[in-house]
Amino acid sequence: MPQPCNEERGRVLTRLARARIARDLGLPAEEPERPAWLKQPGAAFVTLTRDGRLRGCIGSLSARRSLEEDVEENARLAAFADPRFAPLTPEEFADTEVEVSVLSPTEPIYFTDEADALRQLRPGIDGVILEYGRQRATFLPQVWAQLPEPRDFLAHLKRKAGLPADFWHPDLKLYRYTVEKYTEAPDHAHA
Repeated sequence: MPQPCNEERGRVLTRLARARIARDLGLPAEEPERPAWLKQPGAAFVTLTRDGRLRGCIGSLSARRSLEEDVEENARLAAFADPRFAPLTPEEFADTEVEVSVLSPTEPIYFTDEADALRQLRPGIDGVILEYGRQRATFLPQVWAQLPEPRDFLAHLKRKAGLPADFWHPDLKLYRYTVEKYTEAPDHAHA
């Protein structure tokens, strides 16, 4: 199935996320177009920001449902169920920017030790998943903007997973993925 151009794809995905949040807030929602490619399996993160600060971010690391369902559900969760934030209010909604990141399939990173793992990370490109036992966390590639050094990036990711920043164990696993990131056009329709 042919893929749409990035501009069209981004417009559809961000409008889909915004419409879902608006409906859940009981606000009028412009029903977005739903092209056939939305029915393909997909994994996405929906990130909400206000005044340049994070306001919610929830996503899927693997494609378990259609891209359409994944974006809508993660938009709902980012707005109302991110444990770091109170639920989004109708008053905040007009000033909230929506970003959708569609993830590539993950691939394992094979390494011999932490120094080898750090050498393999690609700043600004890789999203990284860290797993150790039941501890798991991820950073989207966008996080490299705040943590451009691989050592700092990995230390913060360990803390996010509930591990000490200097933790290392041979059973620790790392995976990488890339994203197609779409941010709303500045003239998006508010509410």
